[in-house]
Amino acid sequence: METNKIKEKKKSLATQFAILFGIMALLTIIISGTVTYLNQTKAYHKDCINNLKQLTGYLDVVINAEDEEFVFLKSYFDEHSDKVCIPVDFRADLESSEDVFFEYARSHYDGRVPGAGLDFDEMDEEAQRLYVKYRFEYWFTQFFDAADEFGLSYVYFIYPEENEDHRVVYMFDPSLETTTDKDGNEILMLGESVYEDPAIHEHMWKAWESGEVLDSVDSVNNKYGYVYTYCRPLTVNGEKLGLICADADVDRINADIRNSVIRQVLAEALIFVITMILLYMFLKSRLLDRIVKLMKGVLKYSEEKDPMMAGEIRAGKGQNDEIGALSDSFADMITSLDDYMNELQEVTAEKERIGAELNVATQIQADMLPNIFPAFPDRKDFGIFATMTPAKEVGGDFYDFFFVDKDHIALVMADVSGKGVPAALFMVIAKTLIKSTLQSETEAAEALADVNDKLCEGNQAGLFVTVWMAVIDLRTGEGVSLNAGHEHPAFCKKGGEYVLDIYRHSPAVAAMEGMMFKERRFTLEKGERLFVYTDGVAEAMNEDNELYGTDRMLVSLNEHKDGSLEEQLHGLKESIDEFVGDAPQFDDITMLLFEYHGKENE
Repeated sequence: METNKIKEKKKSLATQFAILFGIMALLTIIISGTVTYLNQTKAYHKDCINNLKQLTGYLDVVINAEDEEFVFLKSYFDEHSDKVCIPVDFRADLESSEDVFFEYARSHYDGRVPGAGLDFDEMDEEAQRLYVKYRFEYWFTQFFDAADEFGLSYVYFIYPEENEDHRVVYMFDPSLETTTDKDGNEILMLGESVYEDPAIHEHMWKAWESGEVLDSVDSVNNKYGYVYTYCRPLTVNGEKLGLICADADVDRINADIRNSVIRQVLAEALIFVITMILLYMFLKSRLLDRIVKLMKGVLKYSEEKDPMMAGEIRAGKGQNDEIGALSDSFADMITSLDDYMNELQEVTAEKERIGAELNVATQIQADMLPNIFPAFPDRKDFGIFATMTPAKEVGGDFYDFFFVDKDHIALVMADVSGKGVPAALFMVIAKTLIKSTLQSETEAAEALADVNDKLCEGNQAGLFVTVWMAVIDLRTGEGVSLNAGHEHPAFCKKGGEYVLDIYRHSPAVAAMEGMMFKERRFTLEKGERLFVYTDGVAEAMNEDNELYGTDRMLVSLNEHKDGSLEEQLHGLKESIDEFVGDAPQFDDITMLLFEYHGKENE
C-alpha cells in the first residue's frame, strides 16, 4: 500500500514537471520568435534606409567632384535628348565610346579635350554628341555600379520638367523602355516625362522644394513591386539640378527577415526542446528519484526502527544539496546515540587522520569549482577561464560561473574570512546559496541581499565573505556587478590596456542582516576582457615581506593581453611565483578571466 502511494506521488510530480516544461518551452519559443521578428524587422529596414542615404550621398560627392560637367550634360540633355543614344549594354560600350570621342578630338582639335584646353561650346555638333554619349555611358556605369555595391535595386537621376506641375524627366534610369536606332542597335528611351503624384511621392517633392537632405523615404507599390524610394537633391556650385533617387526592394527585405526568423526560431525550438528533455531527466535523477528513495527509507524506519537504516539513507542521499542535507539530518537523528559512544574511541584515530583529511578536503574543495575548460564549448559568444591555487590548508576562496538563462551568464568571485574547515564549510554554503538564489531571482542585488540574510542566520562563528559577482547579457555585452568588500576588478577595453575599476564597495556578505547592495553597470564590447581575483593575488608576499600588489598584476596582464585566456592567467601566475620565490603561500590565489565575443550572427 505504501509502495503504491510512493508511485502515485512520483507520477504526479513527474507529470507536473513535464507539463511545466512544455508550457515554458512553448511560451519561450513564441516570445523569442516575436521579439526576434520585431527586432530584425526594425534593424533590416533601418539598414536599408541607411544604404539608400549612403548610396545617394556617395553619388552626390562623385558628381560634385566633376565640378560643372553634370551641369552642361543636363543642359545638353534638356535641349537635345533625342540625340543622346545610350545602348542597353552601356557598360560594355563605354570603352568603345571613349575611344571614338578621343580619336575624333585628336583628329579635329589637336588632341584637346574638355578639361584640357577644349571647352564644350567650342566643339562641333558631332564632337558634342560623341562626348555626351561617352560621358552618359560613364555616368550610367557610375550610378549602377554603386547600386550593385550597396546591394540595392537600382538608382536613377530625375529633374522636374519646367512649366509642368509634378512631372519629372528621367535622365538616368536603366528600367526605361527600349527602342531601336537607325543602325538596328537597342537603346534606352531616355527623357521620359512622368507624373509623380505628390500624395505618393511626398518626400521626393519635399526634398526638391526645400533642397535639404531628408531622413524619410516614400513607400511605393508600382509595376516594379513594393519599394522604398529615397531622393536626395543634387546641387552643383549652388545650382539645383535635380534628384538622385535610389530604390530598395521591400519584398526581398521582408522575405530575408522571414527566412532569418524562421531559421532562428526552429534552431531555438530544437535547442530548447532538447534542453528541456535533458533538464527533466536531470531533475528526475537528481530530485524526484532521490525524494522517493528518502521516503522509502523513512517509511521503513518508522515500521522497523532499525538503526542500520541510517547507513542506507546516507548512502542514497546523492549530492550535498538540500535533499542531501535532509537525508543527513534524518540519518544523524538515528545514529546520534551510537555516534556519541563511539566518538570517545575515535578521537585519537581522528587526530592522526586529520592531516590526511585536510589534504583530501582541499582536493574536494577544488573539485567543487568548475574546472573543465572550455566550460561551454558550444557557446562562441564568450570565453572564460579560471584557476585556483589553494594554500596548504583548506580555505574559503571560490569562484563560479553559470547561466542564469540562455542569454545571461553569472560570474562569481568570493573569499570567506578565516581559514581551515569552518571557512571551507562556510564557502560551500555561500557558493550554493549564491548560485541557487541568483538563478531563481531576477535582480542581482536582491539575490545577494537574500543570501546575506540566510548566511547571517546561525552564524555564531561570525564568518563573512567578500563577494564580487556580475550578470552579463551575452546578446549585448551589458552587465551589472556587485562588489561586497571584494577586490577591484580590471577591465581591458578594445585597443587599450587593463585598468582597475575602482569604486566604493558595499559591506561584506554575512557581516550584518538586512543589508542592501549597490549595483554597478558596465558594458563589454567585442574582444574586451574582464579580470577578477581574490586578495591572494595582490597580497602575495616575498621573503622580504613585500607585497606583489595590483601594479605588478596589471603589468603582467598587459604583457599577455594578446594571448589566450589560459595563457594570460598562466602568465600572471608565473609572474607571482617568480616574485614570491621561496616564500610560503599563505592564502589561496584565485583568478577568473572573461572575454566577450558577441553574438555569432552579428
